[in-house]
Amino acid sequence: MDRTILHCDCNGFFASVECILHPEFKTVPMAVCGNPENRHGIILAKNELAKKYGIQTAETIWQAKQKCPDLVLAPPHHEEYRRYSIKINQIYQRYTDLVEPFGIDESWLDVTGSRSLFGSGTQIADELRAIIRREIGLTISVGVSYNKIFAKLGSDYKKPDATTVISRENWKQIVFPLPVNTLLYVGKSAAETLAKLGIHTIGELASSDRPLLMAHLGKAGGALHDYANGLDSSPVKNVLDKREIKSVGNGMTFKRNLVGIADIRLGVAVLADSVAGRMREQGVKCWVIQVTIRNPNFKTITRQKTLASPTHLAKELVDTGMELIQSAWNLNAPIRMLTITGTNLVPDNIPCEQLSLFGSGGGVSHEKQEQLETTLDQIRSKFGRDAVAFGGVLQNDIGIEEHDEDSKPTLI
Repeated sequence: MDRTILHCDCNGFFASVECILHPEFKTVPMAVCGNPENRHGIILAKNELAKKYGIQTAETIWQAKQKCPDLVLAPPHHEEYRRYSIKINQIYQRYTDLVEPFGIDESWLDVTGSRSLFGSGTQIADELRAIIRREIGLTISVGVSYNKIFAKLGSDYKKPDATTVISRENWKQIVFPLPVNTLLYVGKSAAETLAKLGIHTIGELASSDRPLLMAHLGKAGGALHDYANGLDSSPVKNVLDKREIKSVGNGMTFKRNLVGIADIRLGVAVLADSVAGRMREQGVKCWVIQVTIRNPNFKTITRQKTLASPTHLAKELVDTGMELIQSAWNLNAPIRMLTITGTNLVPDNIPCEQLSLFGSGGGVSHEKQEQLETTLDQIRSKFGRDAVAFGGVLQNDIGIEEHDEDSKPTLI
């Protein structure tokens, strides 16, 4: 028996939430955007009125304003978006406990076992759309199919506020004419590779030679061939399942370019402090530290290093991050954006430390650094994240959030 899978996608989520918070936005073309003063000046979401002007997500504010000079711009309120996301997923859980979020505004639902109570997949989809519109004030588009890949295609097929069924009977008619980049997991690079092979639609992908795809795209080529042919048995995870954490990272586009070792070390230190704290909070350590650097022309490089033993300490992330940057980057060349990521995670209670016979080699020992950073965690947990700060953060001009003078943070 086929499963019944729904993919529910909130329409223009960020912009729609802003229209609830600010009803006056409903009657004007508006878009949510990053702060242009901090060089996050791109469109993150737009309402239906703005879409009529051809405004696209990820284009610059300048480009959007050229299309619609009267476009109203709103800053993002991520805490509100998370709050609404939780409320929506709680509605999904009225119908099934097999609810798997896919980002903040999308979720898969397996309602196979719910059909005897609530009706067919189409009936459940239509009911969810009506309930969310009535109780939350947002609209969703829902794809209904027998696997996750086609359910996702269905939710994208018709917007806003629509239900699309992709069944055993109609899937080739709907799916095969679609551009190949509409298939989940076909990114820009894969689409370019497929185009060189003369593959432009999902139908052409489905009828292509599987070994040829694997020769050009590796295992991903075989998986994409399966998906194009409707072969996907991946389960929808239970809402109670603990999500596997594959990496912990933090990145920042700075208010001005970083130039020189002092600038770069401050940026790395603040990012590493955040990443290390989150790893300790999640109870994991990383074997690999990765640094991504982007210059003002958007040229991006990524470098990584495998450690002798896993870590969740900011000092070790900073030291390795600076080592990677110094080996791969001209320190006098401007840096627009930095990201520090810990990957290849393991539980922090696994005994895998590689102890040296000759001590720490000077400086603060690993044990003392662990004690120091754990103490900082405790202070921040009790008094707030801003209770302790790096000295260089105060009065900085690179866009790192400063602390309120009344809070009198402790400097480190």
